[in-house]
Amino acid sequence: MPLISITKIGEAAPKPWPKGERPLAGIRVLDLSRVIAGPVAGRTLAAHGADVLLISGPDLPAIPWLTIDTGRGKLTSFIELKREQGRGLLRDLLAEADIFSQGYRPRAIASLGFSPEDAARVNPGIIYVTLSAYGAAGPWAERRGFDSLVQTATGFNHAEGQAAGIDGPKELPAQMLDHATGYFMAFGAMMAKARQAREGGSWHVQVSLAQTGRWLWNIGRVAGGLDTRDLTGVVRHAAILSKTPAFWARPAMPLGSHPPQWPARE
Repeated sequence: MPLISITKIGEAAPKPWPKGERPLAGIRVLDLSRVIAGPVAGRTLAAHGADVLLISGPDLPAIPWLTIDTGRGKLTSFIELKREQGRGLLRDLLAEADIFSQGYRPRAIASLGFSPEDAARVNPGIIYVTLSAYGAAGPWAERRGFDSLVQTATGFNHAEGQAAGIDGPKELPAQMLDHATGYFMAFGAMMAKARQAREGGSWHVQVSLAQTGRWLWNIGRVAGGLDTRDLTGVVRHAAILSKTPAFWARPAMPLGSHPPQWPARE
């Protein structure tokens, strides 16, 4: 399967790109994700000016330091999607969104009435982004999973153990499948939105941790890589834009800090 899949799922008129001083100014993103990969996608879109609204639930577990790290630039609201009132509220937000990005286990969001096709009916022209562990096809398509499990299933932990000279698996020093996949989600969302603005239609972007892992594996490895010194100092954005530099206009906030509504467009 391709690293990033972008599929047309419905007809809609082109929606012009909003005007603004930043690349994604005026773009509204519903971020339904947790932990790392999905939240990194929303954080990346926010870094270029998108209005990103992170939707969570008061009873969902959270990792506080990750909430801080991946919450930069976002608004954050609680909505109880197990109740019809909450689902109605999310539909209202969806009707005015440009991008719907979700990273829950396969079929979880669809079972609540927010499949890609459902979203396209509510809001023709939507860009729907789906993150999965193992991809949309094959015997593991419905299996839930996260970075560490996919590392184990695809051989990374075995290779890391061999490189370290130990008898057994060893975890990678960072959740690289999560972080890389988050950036691919953001990239795919931007490409699909640009296509929608030109051609119209509703579009479904699909990425998976397993496909990202395969891509990273095929890049190859550096001999003696475990001897590399740790990074020091501040890690900057990879793309340096001279006229529209990336930055977060909003600070990370505790989950549920904002009302579930969109800020006004300029």
